[in-house]
Amino acid sequence: MKSKIILALAAFAVAAAANAADKLTVAATAVPHAEILAFVKPALAKQGVELEVKVFTDYVQPNVQVAEKRLDANFFQHKPYLAEFNKGKGANLQPVVAVHVEPFGAYSTKHKTLADIPAGGTVAIPNDPSNAGRALLLLDRAGVIKLKSTDNILATPRDIADNPRKLKFREIEAATLPRILPQVDLALINTNYALEAKLNPVKDALAIEDARSPYANWLVARADNKDAPALKKLAAALNSAEVKQFIQTQYNGAVVPAF
Repeated sequence: MKSKIILALAAFAVAAAANAADKLTVAATAVPHAEILAFVKPALAKQGVELEVKVFTDYVQPNVQVAEKRLDANFFQHKPYLAEFNKGKGANLQPVVAVHVEPFGAYSTKHKTLADIPAGGTVAIPNDPSNAGRALLLLDRAGVIKLKSTDNILATPRDIADNPRKLKFREIEAATLPRILPQVDLALINTNYALEAKLNPVKDALAIEDARSPYANWLVARADNKDAPALKKLAAALNSAEVKQFIQTQYNGAVVPAF
């Protein structure tokens, strides 16, 4: 009898350890990242993976906390932003799998078209290097400005070769851009923040990237855990046919599958 109890306790301990090893804590911004993670959570649970989602409103702490091993992974960023973070912080975070593209858009509450923006108007863009460059590249493609080089994904307003309307550029924290939209003539806003602000990128954006955008959003982890079984299960779930259908149905073109 005693040996059976010992064996039962040992089996319980092994099961508890396995469950602990299969818990994943993932950082995400609210829309659409946390929503997509919430969608795959039941499927992962059936595979023995307990997924906990921590929602952040900024783009810095999700990477910092993964690098410091306080979190297992994050889901909110594209590769140019990740590369800039790794370079600036001396980190070695790794892209695991691409999930979707959030077509970057230009918005205005004052004007109905880009042509309506007046000379000397104010344009707000994100203040982090990768998204600032992305904003300026979109304006270049839309014919609003001309950059010295369209190969420079980290372009800044200093890299504008031609600004015929003498537009004034303000670099603002990305999360703040929807709130200051009424104060400027045009704001270039990441789609996750646009969706949170109830902007419809398909209907409301005066200019928007298409599905060929190179700025896919990736699941990101560390070099020491990116090949862990639980992360591989999460990666597979995020690239499943069910997630593709969810993205297409839920966001109606405002978010586009990248797989």
